[in-house]
Amino acid sequence: MTCNQASCALIADESKSHFRYLYYLLLSQRSQIKSLSTGAAQQNLSAAQIKQFRLPFPSVGEQRAIAHILGTLDDKIELNRRMNETLEAMARAIFNSWFVDFDPVRAKASGEPPESICRRLGLTPDVLALFPDSFQDSEIGEIPAGWTVRCLDSIADFLNGLALQKYPATGDEWLPVIKIAQLRAGHTLSADRANTEIPPAYVVENGDVLFSWSGSLEVEIWCGGQGALNQHLFKVTSADYPKWFYFLWTRHHLQEFRDIAANKATTMGHIQRKHLTDAKVLCPDEKLMSSMEPIIGPLISKLVSCRLEENELTAMRDTLLPRLLCGDLSIPELEAVA
Repeated sequence: MTCNQASCALIADESKSHFRYLYYLLLSQRSQIKSLSTGAAQQNLSAAQIKQFRLPFPSVGEQRAIAHILGTLDDKIELNRRMNETLEAMARAIFNSWFVDFDPVRAKASGEPPESICRRLGLTPDVLALFPDSFQDSEIGEIPAGWTVRCLDSIADFLNGLALQKYPATGDEWLPVIKIAQLRAGHTLSADRANTEIPPAYVVENGDVLFSWSGSLEVEIWCGGQGALNQHLFKVTSADYPKWFYFLWTRHHLQEFRDIAANKATTMGHIQRKHLTDAKVLCPDEKLMSSMEPIIGPLISKLVSCRLEENELTAMRDTLLPRLLCGDLSIPELEAVA
């Protein structure tokens, strides 16, 4: 063990411990370690306190098996996280190309050969043919010919959550309350509880689009399990437009909404419904919209499925972690889990 004023490095003795097992072991002891820390302005542990820790160390072979299982889960969780980032980046890039930069329309208007446009933008000839080849003036400037300008709140419904302290949980059945903190964390661990008898519209399911319009403004596709929609959150839905369309348009205006909230002379900045009306979106004709769905819709669906799998893997890891470290699973059971 080597220590300086602010940090401590533990170097595993490979004859007695596996380095990744040691990492997970210390990770499992976070609450105990935190409870031993002292100091007012900045809590800390002394080197002497650290040396007094008593931790379970099975054989190196068992340590290696435990570390392999937990490490494999962590690697898969990280892979899913990176895949989610890639999927969302792809969806946003396509959206910007179509609805912000108008790449297909500009390319056709410039006389670029269709084969070149399709190859460069990843479009099929049938889809490219549905994009216009000219522009028209509008209230927000030049837009593709035949497209219409609409308000954000006209393409989707923005349902504000309930003051859920008025719906306290009773009995053994309850719903976790989804507030801004839960939206940012992506889960409902340690969340407040609400009655299951709230109106069905205020029940949040995996795959719902949530938009926190006060405090920390975020727009996310919720994948943290069923819950109850708290005030200061919108559940965004639409009977007329696909999820990717209203999700990405709301995301498109997010920075604008954050700027509005930041300029509010209150401790908790927010936007109002009029700002949803002021935010404009562009709508292509129905045929082109339908042709866009098979291209961008599956990216959002895959993103949701990857996030759900990531949550399942995280729950599995967190369930196995204490059982593995306390020796609750035998070597044959470890091999079965692996």
